[in-house]
Amino acid sequence: MPLNPYLFFNDNCEAAFKFYEKALGGKIEMMLRADEGPADMKPGPGREKLIMHVRMSIGGQLLMGSDSPPEHFNKPQGFSVCLTIADPAEAERKFNALADGGSPNMPFGKTFFAKGFGMCVDKFGIPWMVNSPLEGM
Repeated sequence: MPLNPYLFFNDNCEAAFKFYEKALGGKIEMMLRADEGPADMKPGPGREKLIMHVRMSIGGQLLMGSDSPPEHFNKPQGFSVCLTIADPAEAERKFNALADGGSPNMPFGKTFFAKGFGMCVDKFGIPWMVNSPLEGM
């Protein structure tokens, strides 16, 4: 049973997913805009082109998201999206791409539990952990 992150954005979902597509080598499989929904789900004025749902595949996994209605948006907290990448050089490259324009909380580097590990918040406010685990961990 897969568990897939679903991220909510403050009107910048499309930009975030285009960034993730480039930074993580993902592929956007579906991007549904608010004005493409059923007639009884009309978006508010100025929200027609915002994202109702997006789905991206990354290395056989799914990342999904949407723009949150303003009255329901909460700043992300209490979680991180974690990437596990066997090759530490590739893990560091992806960490640096995610941290670009954001804020690294823990720079990527070797730890007692990983060949490489780092934590950051990307420029869209999403927290990430990138891990290149030691063998057997």
